[in-house]
Amino acid sequence: MRTSPGRVLRCLAVPVVLAITLAACGGTAQPSVTSTAPTDGVLRLSFLQDPGQPPDPDIYYAGQALILTQNLYEGLLQYKTGVDTPELAPALATAWTASPDNKTFTLTLREGVTFHDGTPFTSAAVKPSFDRRAAVNQGPAYMVKDVASVETPSPTQVVITLHQPDSAFLDYLASPYGPKMMSPTILQQQAGSDNAEAYLQTHDAGTGAYTLTKAAVGQGYEMKAYPGWWGSKPYFSTVELPVISDLSTQQLLLNNGQLHAILHDLNAPAVKDYLGNKAVSSYSLPSFTTEQVYINPNVGLLKDPAARRAFQQALDVEQLRNQVFAGRSDPATGNYPEGLLPAGSDHQNIQPSTAALQAIASSASADDKKIVLGYDTSQPDDQQLANLVGAKLQGLGLTPVVQGYPTSQVFGWVGNQQGAPNVLFTSFWPDAAHPYTAAHILYASDGGLNYLGCSDPAITAALPGALQSGDDASFAKIGEMASATGCWTNIAYRKDFMVTQTWLKGVEQSHDISAPMSLRIAGLSA
Repeated sequence: MRTSPGRVLRCLAVPVVLAITLAACGGTAQPSVTSTAPTDGVLRLSFLQDPGQPPDPDIYYAGQALILTQNLYEGLLQYKTGVDTPELAPALATAWTASPDNKTFTLTLREGVTFHDGTPFTSAAVKPSFDRRAAVNQGPAYMVKDVASVETPSPTQVVITLHQPDSAFLDYLASPYGPKMMSPTILQQQAGSDNAEAYLQTHDAGTGAYTLTKAAVGQGYEMKAYPGWWGSKPYFSTVELPVISDLSTQQLLLNNGQLHAILHDLNAPAVKDYLGNKAVSSYSLPSFTTEQVYINPNVGLLKDPAARRAFQQALDVEQLRNQVFAGRSDPATGNYPEGLLPAGSDHQNIQPSTAALQAIASSASADDKKIVLGYDTSQPDDQQLANLVGAKLQGLGLTPVVQGYPTSQVFGWVGNQQGAPNVLFTSFWPDAAHPYTAAHILYASDGGLNYLGCSDPAITAALPGALQSGDDASFAKIGEMASATGCWTNIAYRKDFMVTQTWLKGVEQSHDISAPMSLRIAGLSA
């Protein structure tokens, strides 16, 4: 669901674990030689920004550290990797059925699975895992809040009944942010007074292909292959993830062969460096990430719905996409992330034209002509968008001011828009491959990413029924209503752009469309 965590670029020291000497920060030479595959079984990746909290799947709710939770833990379901449309796939459950009313779900569980502490995985682990998520009660807790009962007819079968129908529930089980199965032994022994939160700062309790062996906030993380994993033995025995808080430094390390891949936050100049460069492999992989424009309906000129719609038209989203996201995006034709609704059912319907906004600007007061264009400072692409739009607005007789805000401040506007800009540029992706997880979080009055407090009572009224039925047409209508407010506009369907050493194999096949900036490491090889 999250805006992409990164850092404003700055010259920083590199962690000593990399043990190299770099040229001065400030430029990145393009890679000129292909590195050789490691012989020590170690895959060297990185974080641009520290996750900021332990990789606890009931707490963690952002982007880059999905590579930890996706490889340490497993849910009952997952999405199939290596595909460009979402498809439910087995994980710890091998088969599943849903009742016609989307209220009761029966799952058959995989046999021969153990948690990393050696505890066998059976149906007895499901309810404690759900209960722990509810007790921690952080952002992802909503996915289990309607669970009424968890029955275990046998060690390999579980029946989950909800209080009310929910067409998204199987998608919650498959979501990268969904409920992961945790060792009931660890949850009981380490419960303490915080539901094992302290323990999970430096350990994991999962069944994944890897287990957590280092978690040093601000420094780095490490995972090692779990020898008892039920799947095929991973090629890489160790995954190192140091925190390197400068993109230029990360590029230098990749170009020198010291990093094996950069999976996150490569901006437009970096993408240009790597596209077509035969010394590396680059990938633009399918993603639910969209580049969004949020408009503040509470202040200034854009309080008027007509002015907001005129602003939408003046953006010319396809021109902006080509200027900033060339080579790593598709045209934004709908209101939802690409692929959440059937092709042809989701239409954004915004015709580019500057005439209406220019006419409104000509009669606006000096105060109303000032338009603050905000961007998340962790995302350099957003700053570029704000500058481009600012130049256009100035030509239309408005007074743009481009201003950056830290990610924490952007999230702080949810529920309190004091100090928020007139316009915000940021990226977004939904929690799961179901349109409700996008519609509710953006469009509802209590939506977790409704940063600028826009709402339409008709949308709030329509969401519960759409969730129960799962009707695509209902969600398409909700998207049209949201676009009509003038508050939300998709600029681009962004791809997950990754660059790796040429010897790293299995990247496309290990990518999950719903989990940006992440790969299933067990599927990689050299």
